[in-house]
Amino acid sequence: MKFLFVHQNYPGQFLHIIRHLVAADRHEVVFITEPNANEIAGVRKVPYTRPKLDVGETHIAARELDNGVRRAETVFKTAFGLRHLGYNPDIIIGHHGWGEMLNLRDLWPDKPMLGYFEFYYQHDKADVGFDPEFPADPLDFPRIRAKNAINHVALNLGGAGQCPTEWQLSTYPDWARPKIDLVWEGVDLDTCSPDPAARKKTIKIGDMTIRPSDKLITYVSRDLEPYRGFHIMMRALPDLMRARKDIKVVMVGGDGISYGSAPHKGGTWREVMMAEVGKSIDPDRVVFPGRVSYDTYLTALRRSDAHVYLTYPFVASWSLRESLAIGCPVIGGDTETVREFITHGDNGLLTPFLEPRTLARTILDLLDDKSLTRKLRTNARAYAERRLAMSDYLASYCQLIGRLTGENPSVPAEPELPAILRRKSAGAPASKTVPARRLVAAEV
Repeated sequence: MKFLFVHQNYPGQFLHIIRHLVAADRHEVVFITEPNANEIAGVRKVPYTRPKLDVGETHIAARELDNGVRRAETVFKTAFGLRHLGYNPDIIIGHHGWGEMLNLRDLWPDKPMLGYFEFYYQHDKADVGFDPEFPADPLDFPRIRAKNAINHVALNLGGAGQCPTEWQLSTYPDWARPKIDLVWEGVDLDTCSPDPAARKKTIKIGDMTIRPSDKLITYVSRDLEPYRGFHIMMRALPDLMRARKDIKVVMVGGDGISYGSAPHKGGTWREVMMAEVGKSIDPDRVVFPGRVSYDTYLTALRRSDAHVYLTYPFVASWSLRESLAIGCPVIGGDTETVREFITHGDNGLLTPFLEPRTLARTILDLLDDKSLTRKLRTNARAYAERRLAMSDYLASYCQLIGRLTGENPSVPAEPELPAILRRKSAGAPASKTVPARRLVAAEV
């Protein structure tokens, strides 16, 4: 089969399905994306030039749609070149969030399209206004509603949709949900596996050395920002520092903005929070290594004595899934996003998102309770094996592709009959290659 993927940050959410398709060694995979350094053997990456975005003359409420149609136009031109060269995909798969796929229906009107629908924006039921520290401005509601413009256009392209969690799917209107399939994302359970021996080793992350006698608290986010509870975690640190001298904290994440807004007075959220609580934090016991390599990230999680995952009611991070698979004792903020993964007291702990002192107390209680720690580690891994297996995810994904195309890409292609049998079947000439499944169908 021929697959055309589209995502501005290759490979995006499609890493595992692409690896699966390439491993089958019988599919052609093409990926349209903005240029980046990522490479996957067996994938033909086709870059497009990033168009001018966030044009100042565009009304702020319409800016996301304006950005989307600009990307759609650029991707269309790139895809038109592929079609001109004779490329004709069996299915188009991509993320609808940036508008890149909006015009591809005009190039291949009869080809199935499977779009990733990640989140439907609302001004009153999810992330907006959730944190009273950052109250929603009613004057901003039109912009928030308008963020769904690309969602609406995409939902009316006549293709199919997928969404990674039940709660994210529930954010979509009733009329939209029947158009979107839940494809519960999985984890590579071999790569993200527990290693009890890791807690007996001395490791170094950034400038910090963590010894077996230390109690390691981990926190991971793409960027250190309020949407992922960075401010809450930072405010929990002074209580942790005072309570135990053996605690060390690794705060993984960059200083950019992935979600939400930058500090209104400028700078980074790390600078803002250090100005607030930095004097109460021992700099020798808290490290901010920035974004780290995947191996370092796994090392930190395997060594972790308590892993904190906080998020507004918003899209779930892969780090939540992976920390459970590794068998971390996870303490999650009690939001809809996290409750879909964690049952309090079973495979993790839940704490009110907006209460840093309660978070600190929960961490300290966990560090003192070896029996609970063992239970959470065991049950987190068991949950991942039961609910997050990569094989289940890929099987569901490929079944959906099969429903749309008529061919499940995981099912091995049937071998062709030897030439001598082809000549005997329905008078087929010896020079013509006839797939076995066609011969069987003809015989029936």
